[in-house]
Amino acid sequence: MRYLDRLRSESARLGDVARTGLGAAVPSCPGWTVDDVVRHVAQVYVHKVEVLRHGELPDPWPPDFSGLDSLKWYDEARHAVVDALAEAGTDRPTWTFNPRDSTSAFWHRRMVHETVIHRIDVEQAHDAVSPIDPEIALDGIDEVLYPTVGGPWWEEGDTEFPVDATIRLTAGGRSWTVAVDATSVDVRQGAEGFAAAEVGGDPAAVYLWLWGRAGEDAIELAGDPDVVRAFRGRISEASQ
Repeated sequence: MRYLDRLRSESARLGDVARTGLGAAVPSCPGWTVDDVVRHVAQVYVHKVEVLRHGELPDPWPPDFSGLDSLKWYDEARHAVVDALAEAGTDRPTWTFNPRDSTSAFWHRRMVHETVIHRIDVEQAHDAVSPIDPEIALDGIDEVLYPTVGGPWWEEGDTEFPVDATIRLTAGGRSWTVAVDATSVDVRQGAEGFAAAEVGGDPAAVYLWLWGRAGEDAIELAGDPDVVRAFRGRISEASQ
């Protein structure tokens, strides 16, 4: 996948829709307006420019961005992060939160999905949702399962959802089997073994459900509904 091309087009769409009204409420982010989303994404972009520049988390962070015009700042930030990713390529060592990938390639992928989900936020705010490419959606399902929810985040049992079960997700001809307990989330490709609950559907619907941008009515559910809802709770904890 050509992540930089996707980032350019998705970030442009987000900005175009945001220009139709910064004051609109964002249904998926209670208490947020489109302006909040735009400023959040701009700050994420600027943060990643600094991470790529120095190879580590910027400290102190964040600077005072309060006086910046939201849309002007967003446009500058989206161009800056594309330029920084292009300059870094995909093999520059840098800080990431993925224990399996400490290269700039991680940020190529992550910035695309950061942008797609928040593009959906501003589109939902203006009732102007456009399609998500199935290739992006499948890649996004893979990314939200690992490293966002899978990974070394749970060893202390710091969760409000200590479900002990296996859940399977299926979309676009692919499957993921996820074993969850109070101290771990283990993600495996494929559909082997018993699952207490299954989630399926169109790739975009499953992707948006995982990120809390679509309800259960958008997907197909089978098995224990409590396992499904607890798993969604774990994702919410991991993606805050």
